Amino acid sequence: MRVPDRILREAKSREFRPTVRVGKAGLSETVVDEIRQQLTSRELVKIKVNKGLFEREQRNDVWAYLAEATQSTVVLQRGNIGVLWRR
Repeated sequence: MRVPDRILREAKSREFRPTVRVGKAGLSETVVDEIRQQLTSRELVKIKVNKGLFEREQRNDVWAYLAEATQSTVVLQRGNIGVLWRR
């Protein structure tokens, strides 16, 4: 699915701040539920994962897992920050 330019611009915007933070507890069901709830009230959710929680090689899997678990699309992933979009 192609992501609209407007969504990409918003995802890359510096003013768009993370609204979900993945901490020491990792990818708990609570975190996934929070992302789901936010995606019902808004199109985009920016997620920040604490540094050192996942290895660099694991990050793609983390974003893919979150997208699948929340029926959304990964719009942007940069280091420990990812943006999910649900139409």
